[in-house]
Amino acid sequence: MMLTVAAAAPIVLILLLMLGARWSAARAGLAGLALAFVLAWTVFGFALPWAEALPGQAPGTGLAAHAGVLAEAAFLTLGILWILLPALALHEHQQRSGALDALRGGLARVSNSRALQALLVGWCAALFLEGAAGFGTPIALVAPLLVGLGVPPLQAVVLALLGHAVGVSFGALGTPVLAQAGLLGLSGAEVLDLATRTAVLHLALGGVLMFFFARSLSGAGLRLPGWHWAMGAALAFLLPSVLLAAWVGPELATLGAALFSGTLLVLAMRLWSVHPAVAGAAAADAIPQRDAPPPAWRRALWPYALLIALVLVTRSVPGLSEALGGVLLQWRWEVPGQQPFSGRMQPLTHPGTLLFAALLGAALLQGVPLRQLGGPLRTAARRLLPVSVALLAMLCLSRLLLHAGMVQALQEAAVATLGRAWPALSPALGALGSFVTGSATASNVLFSSLQAQTAQALGLPVVALLAAQGFGAAVGNIVCPHNIVAGSATVGLSGREADILRRTLVPCAVYLALGGTLVALLAWA
Repeated sequence: MMLTVAAAAPIVLILLLMLGARWSAARAGLAGLALAFVLAWTVFGFALPWAEALPGQAPGTGLAAHAGVLAEAAFLTLGILWILLPALALHEHQQRSGALDALRGGLARVSNSRALQALLVGWCAALFLEGAAGFGTPIALVAPLLVGLGVPPLQAVVLALLGHAVGVSFGALGTPVLAQAGLLGLSGAEVLDLATRTAVLHLALGGVLMFFFARSLSGAGLRLPGWHWAMGAALAFLLPSVLLAAWVGPELATLGAALFSGTLLVLAMRLWSVHPAVAGAAAADAIPQRDAPPPAWRRALWPYALLIALVLVTRSVPGLSEALGGVLLQWRWEVPGQQPFSGRMQPLTHPGTLLFAALLGAALLQGVPLRQLGGPLRTAARRLLPVSVALLAMLCLSRLLLHAGMVQALQEAAVATLGRAWPALSPALGALGSFVTGSATASNVLFSSLQAQTAQALGLPVVALLAAQGFGAAVGNIVCPHNIVAGSATVGLSGREADILRRTLVPCAVYLALGGTLVALLAWA
């Protein structure tokens, strides 16, 4: 019991400081990190910085272990900043060049309802970007676009977090499910079964996230002209996602379904456009049609079109994807008595690299001299300086929890305590993994073996608990401090991460509770 309480204490402290005291992510992360170090040394036996002075310890062991934690955290921080820098620069460039005004004008040609425009961007576009790129790209790009549509910055980040979550299980062309399959050696039929079960869980409960999404829209002063728009957009994604997962596999379950949902929503908006004279209460958010000519807003779409094209080409063209993915930045550090410390990145297919390429390519196609990108890049870099502190603190905490055995203590206690009640809380373990690591893929790598072993011990279908793991890992992204910090940075809300967490914690808890209940009913049926 003592190990369990000690392992959970840093996470609980961060939540209390952010939710109760409204501390920023940087301050709360540093406080949680300090507590985690003390507990790691005193309770879990993690190497003390002065371990070389202790009997039986090799010289330098303690300092090397702490340097390894810091090196892993710094490597991951640079990877996230590599996404945020071009994303922020792209938004700044679009704003300075008038492209955002053109985009607003283009959306007004589809519908003059800001609420429907926000639904299209915050739900369909966010899901499409999640399916194509993943790794925080939807939040970094969609939140600024929503602000450009008139959504207040705080609600814009919340909407981006909620809008992309239901597609995270199959984000980045199915990477989270493929990671599970590779880790456990699943056959082709088992992969299809796993993908289908995961998609069915989201189909059954995805409307819950859409409810919170629509409620957040209303809180931003953008009331949809009817709940049928929200439910229609949700079903237009969730139903094709199940079909694609069952027939094709995890690779296109989010990407293809998001494309279908977006296309269907645009057609519906064109056929049943909202006009102030007939919209009733929804007319308050209606805007007049913009006069931006089609070529202007089409040129404004170049960066996003190029990004999608680059993602698809680099990940799906045979030969090219293997060649580019084969270029690695990786390191590994062996410390006696510790798990190896390591880092790995594919720089040529990294979302940040593709964002930079999209920014440069779009500038050329828009006729903007490349030297004019210097201003947006400098502005983005200045905004990221304070953000880097919060990211580094949170990632140091996550690596320390892993290497000190604190995450393992939590999972062992959960298995020993819950027994047959395990299926009800199995999605929560997936969410915990995403909260700690900042990635659904990392959560699946961390906990899928445990889920499989527990399923075998309880006599349950292994694939059922693996699906629950992927389901929970997806929704955990909406409360993950790393994602909240990144989203806050893109709209100038650094330091107000606690306000965002307060608005995403309830949807996450409700989704996990309902998901756990459904998993338990299906598992023991």
